Amino acid sequence: MKFAYIFPGQGTQFVGMGHDLYEHFSLAKDLFHRANEILKFDIMRLCFFGPIEELTETKNCQPAIFLTSVITLRCLEDYLSARLKDRAQGLLNPSACGGLSLGEYSALVAAGSISFEDGLLLVRRRGEFMEEAALDNKGTMSAVVGVERDELERIAAESGAEIANINAPNQIVIAGSIDAVEKAEKIALQKGAKKAIRLNVAGAFHSSLMDSAAKKLMVYFKDTPVLKPNFTVLSNVSAYYSFLPHEIKANLINQVNHTTLWLDCVRTMIDLGITRFLEIGPGKTLKGILRKIDPNLAVHNIETFADIEIFYNEVLSEEE
Repeated sequence: MKFAYIFPGQGTQFVGMGHDLYEHFSLAKDLFHRANEILKFDIMRLCFFGPIEELTETKNCQPAIFLTSVITLRCLEDYLSARLKDRAQGLLNPSACGGLSLGEYSALVAAGSISFEDGLLLVRRRGEFMEEAALDNKGTMSAVVGVERDELERIAAESGAEIANINAPNQIVIAGSIDAVEKAEKIALQKGAKKAIRLNVAGAFHSSLMDSAAKKLMVYFKDTPVLKPNFTVLSNVSAYYSFLPHEIKANLINQVNHTTLWLDCVRTMIDLGITRFLEIGPGKTLKGILRKIDPNLAVHNIETFADIEIFYNEVLSEEE
């Protein structure tokens, strides 16, 4: 069975995420407590009890989402290994792996390219650097629905905004200064856009206003080991994959201030023959996006113990 792991990005956080797994898996307990030690603050409390305002801060939500996603993956692996024994190995080796923006770090940990500890520290620093850049360079983001990619690129060039995320056909996010984004929204609506939805974000992520964050991340990355991944991991900036550690580092750095090509990543996975996806981590955002890309794709949400049980039963019935 060809399938891919996919991991969510920033914005999927909610108070209580990961708590169900903490209650059902000793492995989850160990990793949450280990994360507190690594980060030297109580990220477990923040995930479980909030408050949401503190959890949503960029420096906090990035490690929180990463942590919950990786713990969810480890619990899935633990559950399948215990029940399927030798048969589990094939199910724990996806044909490809990807993540939306921040989720790419979870994907690389899944593939053994970055360690859990290094990944957690990386996304904490990434969040801090992006938050600092947002304070220094005031900006915003807006999701524009109903305009073709080429047309929106022309609108962005005219207004001074930039294309930040290409998530699905006719669902593209722009970023930039507040004035530039407002101008782009007006032009897009005049040219037939269905709507422009201003996002509740701290800054203009994935745009040139994040240049300082990318530079800081590059310096921090120098001492972080990155290994050849055990399976294909798609890059957000190229929509392709690399097994070369220096290219993986460069892609993660460039991702901060360049367009994320999630639509193209999904299409690359489809071209590899993948039609089944496991969305691992908080929320169901990616399932909604994949439905817009191709409603025939099968997407299993893995977020709770019950989700893992459901997936296990479906796998067994298909195998039989």
